[in-house]
Amino acid sequence: MYQKNISFAGAGRVSEALCKELFHAGFTIDKVVSETEIRGRPLADFCNALWSADLLFPDSTEVLIVAVQDHRLKSVLDKLKCAPGTLVVHTAGSFGLDIFPVHIERRGIFYPLQTFSKSRKINFRDLPFLLESSDDESSAILKTIAESIGSKVHFVATEQRRMLHVSAVFACNFTNYMLTLGKDVALKAGFPFDIFTPLIKETFSKAMDSGPENSQTGPAVRHDQNTIEKHLELLSFSPELQKIYNEMTLSIIKYYNKSE
Repeated sequence: MYQKNISFAGAGRVSEALCKELFHAGFTIDKVVSETEIRGRPLADFCNALWSADLLFPDSTEVLIVAVQDHRLKSVLDKLKCAPGTLVVHTAGSFGLDIFPVHIERRGIFYPLQTFSKSRKINFRDLPFLLESSDDESSAILKTIAESIGSKVHFVATEQRRMLHVSAVFACNFTNYMLTLGKDVALKAGFPFDIFTPLIKETFSKAMDSGPENSQTGPAVRHDQNTIEKHLELLSFSPELQKIYNEMTLSIIKYYNKSE
């Protein structure tokens, strides 16, 4: 079995999921560092690791994974102390190798293209990891770690990864917000969100099977102005929803006119 001693800076959603998955895969977790004990100690105890609020890592740590909020990343990287040969990686999609301070020589990016939520177990099998590193040996280490938990590896340059991060915001975050707004309107009509379960499943299944650009339905793509106007009238209780509906409709019409 492939073995590396791994430590974590951070005990949030990404760190928790990765730490537990790697521990189950047989890796030794040396230490978990977090600002507060309430999140960090339970994770450390789960993985038979040490916990501390101090960013000082043992010499036994071969790979240090920094999984913290983006606005804290530079500060944490600047403050951490580890052995010179430690491979230090971060999990942020929108930052490159240039965020590392000069004293960290072996550096990398270990970015899982996934959404993480507390109390939800992530299936890492076939999950894409977007990797980048400072040297070939570090690349090989990160590749082996990702593959050891069944994930798929893609080596990408910083700008490619940043663009994919933006793409993920459209595909995941914006989509989820649209579902939230759909739920709000359904509740106003007196129906629970789960009435959409078959519709949502078919929408995503069709998008993956045929491509989302080939799967668009609805009044905008049909140029059904009569239905669009009725929908806008129904949304008169919320100018904000009217604005979103109108902008999305115009964007869809423009996209499919361009494609014709």
